[in-house]
Amino acid sequence: MFSEEGTGQFLSSRVRDIRPSGIRAFFDLNAAGGDTITLGVGEPDFITPEKVREACIQALRAGQTKYTSNAGLMDLREELSAYFASSFALSYDPEQEIIVTVGSSEAVDLALRTVINPGDEVLIPAPSYIAYEPITHLHGGKIVEVAATAEKQFKLTPQALQAAITPHAKALMINYPSNPTGAVMTEQDWLPIVELIIKHNLVVISDEVYAELTYERKHVSIASLPGMKERTIVISGFSKAFAMTGWRVGYACGPRELIASMLKIHQYTTMCAPTIAQIAALESLRHGLAAKDEMMTSYNERRKLFVAGLNAIGLACHEPEGAFYAFPSIASTGMSSEQFSLRLLKEAKVAVVPGHVFGAGGEGFIRCSYATSLIDLEKALERMGRFMQVIIDYCSVNQI
Repeated sequence: MFSEEGTGQFLSSRVRDIRPSGIRAFFDLNAAGGDTITLGVGEPDFITPEKVREACIQALRAGQTKYTSNAGLMDLREELSAYFASSFALSYDPEQEIIVTVGSSEAVDLALRTVINPGDEVLIPAPSYIAYEPITHLHGGKIVEVAATAEKQFKLTPQALQAAITPHAKALMINYPSNPTGAVMTEQDWLPIVELIIKHNLVVISDEVYAELTYERKHVSIASLPGMKERTIVISGFSKAFAMTGWRVGYACGPRELIASMLKIHQYTTMCAPTIAQIAALESLRHGLAAKDEMMTSYNERRKLFVAGLNAIGLACHEPEGAFYAFPSIASTGMSSEQFSLRLLKEAKVAVVPGHVFGAGGEGFIRCSYATSLIDLEKALERMGRFMQVIIDYCSVNQI
């Protein structure tokens, strides 16, 4: 006979402790939302370019449906190696220093499983992408949030990092350009951080899935700086810049010993990334770069319009320099990010993500994805503006 707990008694304590995704919670709330404008889930509104889709159709017709190497198609790894050399000044051996994964999410999981032992601390600038903490928890590690504040444009500072380092610190998990803030780190920003990393012998997991989406300056990978390549796992994928979210193709580049260890886990869990999706990724690198740049130009136009609009309606927003998110402050409303987001959804039919789901530093902000059409962004701003006017009028009448 089952106890009163039922099948819940069989759950791992680590799984039991994990909270459902706050992003998905708001996405599900809006699933039947009629004319609601969704600025929640970070997914391009573009479809995968036609050349890429056609390459897959031809590959399917040719019967290319078998397993690939566990590490991924060699042609794809060679193309990734050339792409990193030309785009980010990084040289990786395609045979031993690159692994193709099922999205960048699997690469994050593999990297964390590879480097942390139970009790190890993983430092992360916060606000941060919501998946890092639960994945670290699943593998026995502990996330230590490092404050990346609005006053510092949400950048990681050496002072904040130094204050967070303890004898148990093992890894630094970074995500620049940042989800949710759009923050970007320059070479000058990285240099004092690098000194601390080397001094305290930290390993770095650098999620650079938005590397191609920078607007004011070229992306600088921390791995490209002196002394960092040998202690950094660089993670990226095709979902964001190449509009390939549903294909689930990511990759990791790094020191051969770390990549080989990630490959061991990958062999026993997923075997290889889907063959047809790898063919699509290869086509994107060979013949899809122009389409990627066109999408980037469109995102930049949307960014300028949307951020200016947020500031105009009373939602103070710093200028995001990367990714496709705005992270405006809602402090002037007196509401929590959860309260604001729920009311905005119910009263204005605009779906955003409350900032608190991205960690303690996210409270007082909301995340808005501008990876949607200009028409919808303009409509969203109009609705948000009316909503804010209601809040302003209420505060004025009640002298709040």
